Amino acid sequence: MPELPELAAHAERLDRDFAGSTIASFRALRFTALKTASPDPALTHGHHLTGVGRRGKHLLLFTDTAAAPITYVVHLMQGGRLRPDVGQSPKPRGGIARWKFDDGRALLLTEAGTEHRAGVWVVEGDPLRAAPLAGLGPEADTIDVATLAAALAAHPMRLHGFLRDQRALAGVGRRLANEVCHRARLSPFATTAKLDADQTERLTSALHAVIAESLAEER
Repeated sequence: MPELPELAAHAERLDRDFAGSTIASFRALRFTALKTASPDPALTHGHHLTGVGRRGKHLLLFTDTAAAPITYVVHLMQGGRLRPDVGQSPKPRGGIARWKFDDGRALLLTEAGTEHRAGVWVVEGDPLRAAPLAGLGPEADTIDVATLAAALAAHPMRLHGFLRDQRALAGVGRRLANEVCHRARLSPFATTAKLDADQTERLTSALHAVIAESLAEER
């Protein structure tokens, strides 16, 4: 599953290439694609894609709808990809959803495999206060020592599980968790509630360093 660095770099690329484009249409190509019933995605047609961002392991496509901002929240899950759609085939392989723009370009959400778990939430208002983002923990790349210490105490479990629990810490998956534990010189089986101040500082530094290095590589 793509983790924070991959998604952050991808959001930057999509923002660079598509921000400011006018949305001509959004279409769910698979029944399981759209995870919300309201608001109607058609409300964004004719409005601008104002930017592409990220929260945890989700991509956020912001629009400038007049009444209240509408955001497309996209979760790629294990096999999902959101890419420019050059061919715009009527039945693209693995196609889940498509955004078309008035300049003729398009974005296509695809998913490999048969699980069909990737999808799109259409959220009106503040997307951070609604599902699926409302329950996410603090961002792993910007968390400070005090906030991390509080999160460790609030979620007593093995360290590796904590790092991958999006409700405790957003953006980290198995690959980053492995590297962070190694860099911080901490056992993945350590109990989070028993980490001392020095270990918490090492963990914070390792998180920031590993994510920054991975993000530089992705960019």
